[in-house]
Amino acid sequence: MPYKVIIDRWLWPDVLTNQVISIAKAKKAITDYKKAAGEPEGIFELMAFSCEQAIGFANSIGFQDEVYFDALVRMFEQTLKQLPEIPERLQQVKRERLSRIAGETRDLGYGVFDDLDGLLSNYQPSE
Repeated sequence: MPYKVIIDRWLWPDVLTNQVISIAKAKKAITDYKKAAGEPEGIFELMAFSCEQAIGFANSIGFQDEVYFDALVRMFEQTLKQLPEIPERLQQVKRERLSRIAGETRDLGYGVFDDLDGLLSNYQPSE
């Protein structure tokens, strides 16, 4: 999926070659997918992947940036809100994935884990 390549590039840059982070460009890939295909499962996948990449990058180099983490929390919340849009038979598996994603933030700081865990705990699917 070319959208994942774009997200990966902008959320997990190669710091050894002075690549920079761009949350906006990563989010644009999701927006472009929504316009091109707009399939709920695909949207969820790209959003969850974005969270995974952001967390993986931060954990891999000890990256600490409040703006980056705020964007991560917002993306996680949007991903959670996407759950009711995907087939019901897949929702539990997707929610478990989000729980694993949240767990990966335990050592990030800035209260990221508490924020994600709180969002997950308070999530109530709309009827």
